[in-house]
Amino acid sequence: MYQYFQGLTIREGTKGVPAKRVKQLFEEVGWLRGGPSWQEEKFSLIFENSTWAFTVWDQEEMVGMVRVVSDQIMMATIMDLVVSEPYRGKGLAHKLISLCMEKLPHGDWFAHTSDENFSFYESCGFQVEENCSFYGYRKAREEGHRI
Repeated sequence: MYQYFQGLTIREGTKGVPAKRVKQLFEEVGWLRGGPSWQEEKFSLIFENSTWAFTVWDQEEMVGMVRVVSDQIMMATIMDLVVSEPYRGKGLAHKLISLCMEKLPHGDWFAHTSDENFSFYESCGFQVEENCSFYGYRKAREEGHRI
């Protein structure tokens, strides 16, 4: 599926998402700092193992993305939502959330995010409440398995 939004193309799909650009977006927002080049393929694999995904393109450049993990019946979790800095503030992230929620309109939705993004998700209709999380990457970093 392709859609057009403010001169950009939004593609739906979990296959063929370019690992290099996903990595660049993650670095841009501070989710990643370097790492070995042989691990780059994981940035495509996280999409292939997701339930739904939307990527945003300005011509041939991917400038935003969202990916979702879901049981497709009762619940879904937005795992990653990233919009490149020059494209922020134009409603693109709201559009991506809306497209996601159309996939499971009567299900429970969760967002894997940090508290600095709570107001954004509230503006999308989410309720911010206490939750329970285990961050395995933090433990891996403490044990020296991740940078």
